[in-house]
Amino acid sequence: GFNTLGAPPHALHGRQALKIAIIGVGAIGGYLGTRLAHAGDEVTFIARGANLHALRTRGIRLINGDGSEMAVARVNATDDYGAAGPQDVVVLAMKAHQVEAVAPQVPKLFGPDTVVVPMQNGIPYWYFHRHPGEHAGTKVKSVDPHGLIERHIPCERVIGCVVYPAAELIAPAVIKHVEGNRFPVGEPDGSSSERVKDLSRCFVNGGLQAPVLDDIRGEVWLKLWGNLTFNPISALARATLAGICQYPLSRSLARDMMTEAQTVANKLGVTFRVPLEKRIAGAERVGHHKTSMLQDVEAART
Repeated sequence: GFNTLGAPPHALHGRQALKIAIIGVGAIGGYLGTRLAHAGDEVTFIARGANLHALRTRGIRLINGDGSEMAVARVNATDDYGAAGPQDVVVLAMKAHQVEAVAPQVPKLFGPDTVVVPMQNGIPYWYFHRHPGEHAGTKVKSVDPHGLIERHIPCERVIGCVVYPAAELIAPAVIKHVEGNRFPVGEPDGSSSERVKDLSRCFVNGGLQAPVLDDIRGEVWLKLWGNLTFNPISALARATLAGICQYPLSRSLARDMMTEAQTVANKLGVTFRVPLEKRIAGAERVGHHKTSMLQDVEAART
């Protein structure tokens, strides 16, 4: 039941439509995929279960924060990587602990120049690939303990990306966007390559902010700074971002955790471009949003 449909006839601003596979159609994969498909790129969603059934029968729907909706009624959707065929871009939109299970299938999506965009929070498996410091080439064993991810998804194909939007999957193939549209991208070696500029243009065409950064690792840490703090506190306390920041004891705990993380990052040569208090204020501004970890706890997802 794989539908081979051409890209919708939207303006691509003079560039060719890209073939983009989105693996994992949760909140972020669904948000990104809907935006790119609506903008005219040829998006294939690789999904399973209720999500796959919904995609095949009624397409995908995005509910924006202001109540407006964006829908793509007919989408390419499959659970068969081989049927999807070679792509220009492969987006890994699942959680970090789910990457290893799908990694052996991902090469079925590769052509000679396919780029892979991992969208997991935290330190990625490619972190020390072409790293400018003394740890260049170090393997991050906590993320890829068996080397299986790197074996199937070579670091040479990777473009770094940091995910800032807050969204929720409220029903199969129905995504509610809470806020944010930034997906900064960058080459691991900091270069301004043609492929990273192409990826940025593709995301921008989809209505997203996707600046090309020359220090993507600094941005990885900036996002991680919030995740390693607010996600576990929210899961343990069943609290929203604003709830954590507005209660003095949890705000103080968050500050202590962030100070410790900053010390580790500084040892790795990373400096944060946002001061600690401003980062906490940014989380508070998101409002009463449940972190993805709290969403998982409440939905009993492991």
